[in-house]
Amino acid sequence: MTEPLLDVRDVEVRYPGRGLRSKGFLALRGVSLDIREGETVGLVGESGSGKTTLGRAILGLAPVTSGSITYRGREISGLPRRQRRTLSDQIQVVFQDPYSSLNPSMTIEAILSEPLTVRGGAGREARDRIAELLDQVALPSDAGRRLPREFSGGQRQRIAIARALALEPRLIVCDEAVSALDLSNQKRILRLLTEIQEDSGVSYLFVSHDLAVVRHVSHRVAVMYRGEIVESGDGDTVTSDPEHPYTRRLLLAAPVPDPDLQARRRRERAALAARENHERTV
Repeated sequence: MTEPLLDVRDVEVRYPGRGLRSKGFLALRGVSLDIREGETVGLVGESGSGKTTLGRAILGLAPVTSGSITYRGREISGLPRRQRRTLSDQIQVVFQDPYSSLNPSMTIEAILSEPLTVRGGAGREARDRIAELLDQVALPSDAGRRLPREFSGGQRQRIAIARALALEPRLIVCDEAVSALDLSNQKRILRLLTEIQEDSGVSYLFVSHDLAVVRHVSHRVAVMYRGEIVESGDGDTVTSDPEHPYTRRLLLAAPVPDPDLQARRRRERAALAARENHERTV
């Protein structure tokens, strides 16, 4: 088997606490996963599970206390900031809220020009690349002259994706990239990400609290709970035959159109949570 694009091994992230006697907060405990070329790995868990912390550690935004993160065989955890910047054309991120991640006073052309300028692109070459990016995310050619506020939420996320693609990265961390969108826009963005992957071979770490969304877009799924990966495997297996009670709880949390079934699932989920709490205190 070929070497993974990204390899996370036994990673721990501990945030410092207040006071000399504080041991701080252990956000990640011995987390391991890998991502291959052209693959989507879904990372799912509720708020506070550690999934966003893992994404931030991969991006160099959270301190890795122990363990290692390698990209194409090169250790990248703990790199000095200047060296880390050299990875920006290889590893990019798409955040949850596209509006807050886009400068409201800049045109879309200026927003997309920024990463190109940093890499030395200018003039006709940059304009051609911007036109290519807008076409890649299915936005009109005149979008470059407009401001972020002139677009819908789904369109703004397309702009954020275009900016992430500008330097032709090999890995994109999608941090709750569709959770702020309505269902129809979620489907469009997920379809767009899949099409981009098929065309370019880019890999995704798809971070989400919604297991139903993750299973539709991911080749493999890892479930995070209290700073640990408690279950992982191919998407169909994890979602159709979950082994860990927490994974079953996440599946039961997915909305269904039948109110009676929804009520039964809510009761079953509460019973699973109560059982887990009892087992932790025994």
